[in-house]
Amino acid sequence: MNKNTKIYIAGHRGMVGSAICRKLEKEGYTNLIGKTSSELDLRNQQAVKDFFETEKPEVVIDAAARVGGILANNDYPYQFLMENMQIQNNLIDFSHKTDVKKFIFLGSSCIYPKHAPQPLKEEYLLTDSLEPTNEWYAIAKIAGVKACEAIRKQFGKDYVSLMPTNLYGTHDNFDLQTSHVLPAMIRKFHEAKLKMEETGDSEPVELWGSGSPMREFLFVDDLADAVCFALENKLPENLYNIGTGKDLTIKELAETIQKIVGHTGEIVWDSSKPDGTPRKLMNVDKLKGAGWKYSVNLEQGIQRTYEWFLSNQDKFKEVKL
Repeated sequence: MNKNTKIYIAGHRGMVGSAICRKLEKEGYTNLIGKTSSELDLRNQQAVKDFFETEKPEVVIDAAARVGGILANNDYPYQFLMENMQIQNNLIDFSHKTDVKKFIFLGSSCIYPKHAPQPLKEEYLLTDSLEPTNEWYAIAKIAGVKACEAIRKQFGKDYVSLMPTNLYGTHDNFDLQTSHVLPAMIRKFHEAKLKMEETGDSEPVELWGSGSPMREFLFVDDLADAVCFALENKLPENLYNIGTGKDLTIKELAETIQKIVGHTGEIVWDSSKPDGTPRKLMNVDKLKGAGWKYSVNLEQGIQRTYEWFLSNQDKFKEVKL
């Protein structure tokens, strides 16, 4: 891959896209394109067509998506299904039509069945029913994986899909209405700690579910590293899991974050709220066999994320779905 190759990163301002930009710049790539949603609405077919015909990118990395946790997926099922399909269909189709040679599609581990054997292997896709709390997003992402696979099969193009596990890191979304579990916990524990310092009283933190589901987490800079690896190597298959291959309970996650943040109050679990999938651990043997492995452990990643959170709190009230 030439360092002057014209690379379009869709969603370059999001947590994932910005991490990819930082990584590629660090590696010496000099011809990166990014457009904000106000400059280019990826749901608009004509706008995307015009962009591709004008800019003529050689490589496209699709880090653009409408994302959110259980609450957001449950409240906005139509938007999560339709807008994600519009975004990825436009990007994939016009990449193909304008002869983009390499396309990297980013999805999520939620594409796999709710009760698939653990750890999740790529071949488990479409073998059973999905987790109902995020099936709308998952169905859209499955369609994207299959579109890239179809282009690879029919036209022989290097279109590859990377399915990361639960991501977190700097530039995450800390809005309590729309964020994922890890950044939401950081914010809740931090605000409870501040209240305790202010009042001197014990301030409990209430969290959803039982705390028993098991989850795997990957620091976003590691995903960016995996994207760079996929960019610089022709991978032999169309679908790869990206993760650490290690998981922990949500309760253990909460206790880890609580310790790093410095909150000393009680954790209260609201078991009337949904837990989601019981376990979601990725089998990462396929990409590991190709030569890639994660490098940031969970404690290091949470510490770095919390430090970024402390430096950027003025931004969080502006975060919207």
